[in-house]
Order: sequence, then structure tokens, then C-alpha cells
Amino acid sequence: MATYRGQKAVHLMPLAGHELTDGSVFAILKGTDFKDGAIEVDLAGAPRPGADPSMKGFIGIAFRVQSHAEVSEMFYLRPSNGRAPEQLTRNHSAQYVSDPDFTWQRLRTETPGKYESYVDLEPGVWTKIRIEVAGAKARLYVNGASQPCLIVNDLKRGESRGQVALWSHETTEAYFANLKIE
Repeated sequence: MATYRGQKAVHLMPLAGHELTDGSVFAILKGTDFKDGAIEVDLAGAPRPGADPSMKGFIGIAFRVQSHAEVSEMFYLRPSNGRAPEQLTRNHSAQYVSDPDFTWQRLRTETPGKYESYVDLEPGVWTKIRIEVAGAKARLYVNGASQPCLIVNDLKRGESRGQVALWSHETTEAYFANLKIE
């Protein structure tokens, strides 16, 4: 637990010695069993000091998590991309993935632009996200927008269920507050 920019928050951190490696950090929420519904959270992410400049800060929510986070659906943000000077970089601000089979690299290669989108973000600033899931469809809303910034009509795991987890990349300073699961 920490206080970040005036809010009491969970500070999601990698294991010691892994702060700048290339892996994921999950905090699986015990007792969650999520199939359909909504997940809301305030999150703030920014690249860790000393991180490679290509690391843009990666922070989000995994849902329908199974097998100790080996399998999941996820929406995440790249906060440093939100106000980049190039449009193509901005278009990679919000992302959907389905691990382990549908990584961002595979989805971007096979279906460019379908599973990622632009959204206005700032590194380290509190951002409210809402994920709505129904069957094999999901929508990502950012900062109270009435329209989703990213729509997925073919969740790769179909109508599965599992736990909910906070997620970040090891190179990201990640904070989460005000989590609600409906």
C-alpha cells in the first residue's frame, strides 16, 4: 500500500532484481470469479527510472485469469504513447491481448489496428478505466467517456471465466485505486 498523488493505492512492484527486465507483474485478486460484468479502477503508470526508452509504461487489468496467470484476457494502457508526437505511436495507447496465444505482437501482425486504439493519456496521472464484458465481447472505457475507446467483439478465450488481476510490466511504476467489480 502507498499514497500516490493523494490517493491510497496498491503499488504493484516486480520482485527484487526484476525491476528492469522484460516480464509481467500480476496481483491476482483472491476469491474473484469473473465471467461477465464490469471492472472499474483508477490506475497510474509510468516508465520506471532507468527503463529502456522503448518501454512506454504498461498498466492494466487482466480478467478471466486462469492457471496462476498463464492464461488471461487483458486490456492495458501505454501511458507514454497517449501524447506522442507521431500518430502511429498514439494509435498504440490502448491494447487488448489474450495470453498466452494472442500476444500484442501476434495481434498487431495478423490484424493491424483491430485490437489497439488511441486514447489521450499522460504518464503517471490517475486514469479511470472501465471494462465491460458480456460473453465473447468486451469494451474499454477511459476517464468516464460515454463511448469505448476499444471494442473487442471476439474475445480469444470465448465465454470463459476466471479471476481478476492487476497487471503491469516490470519496467512500469504502477498504482491502482478504487477497484470495483460488478
